[in-house]
Amino acid sequence: MVTNTEKIFTFIDQFAAENDDIYLESVILACNAWLSGETDLQLTEDVTKEEIRRGIQLAVLKGMKESAQPHHQMTPDAIGMLIGHIGTGLMKGYDQITLMDPAAGTGNLLFTVMNAMDGKANGKSVEIDDLLVRLSAVVAELLEQPVEFFVQDALRPLMIDPVDLVVADLPVGYYPDDENALNYQLMPAEGHAYAHHLFIEQSMNHLKEKGYGIFLVPAFLFESEQSDVLHRYLKKNADIRAVIQLPASLFKSEAHAKSIFILQKPAVGARITKDVLLTKVPDMKNKQAMSSFLQQLDAWTEEG
Repeated sequence: MVTNTEKIFTFIDQFAAENDDIYLESVILACNAWLSGETDLQLTEDVTKEEIRRGIQLAVLKGMKESAQPHHQMTPDAIGMLIGHIGTGLMKGYDQITLMDPAAGTGNLLFTVMNAMDGKANGKSVEIDDLLVRLSAVVAELLEQPVEFFVQDALRPLMIDPVDLVVADLPVGYYPDDENALNYQLMPAEGHAYAHHLFIEQSMNHLKEKGYGIFLVPAFLFESEQSDVLHRYLKKNADIRAVIQLPASLFKSEAHAKSIFILQKPAVGARITKDVLLTKVPDMKNKQAMSSFLQQLDAWTEEG
């Protein structure tokens, strides 16, 4: 039996094959045709938002392989679902939350987390690439997820009210605009600032008190030449709640390895004194080990 996810991918892929546009543009056109009912795509009545997201994601991944733009990358599904699980646990006591991704790209991580939260999140997506914004906007419509889009450099001033939760797969490398970087505490005395450092600071600036930031960061975050600057900033402005090492098998090489880094914005005059969760994700193919790990995470989020 052909699944809904397979049907969606096949529909988009065939649509793209009949189109002269670049593949990612064709994905947008196919999704718009789907929205307007101009297709013969037949899905089961119980089709889920996750099936829709995954079907489109498969097409987007194919399009990215054909793209010459190196920043067209997507957070691996296994990581996105884990971040969704953590975020849902941390926001358990909320009826409605505001959620921001300042490095949204195609929106796949944002949508994964919003789907996990099952209708209680309103999203804010920040992305400078117009093509990716148009793609994520049509996907949000298909998923019926309420997302507001901001097409800009996320490290410029954001007209976004403080949110309950930030999730982000942080862009790694130097930020080229030194003049703008001077507005940040994480601008070093010499040289360029790291973009991934500035994204953390910008995210903390846009969190409510006691709000959480869940970041996908390079595993070498605290071993880089600017780690002392980051340490000083965090000591003053954030409470480190967790560092979760991800399996090396999820990445191309050890140099590309990442961790999940969780921060909480302190309430004025009140710092968190709880222990930092330091843990490692087991082999995700080992169901028993993953079940035990998720129980550990659930117990941690339950403590707040």
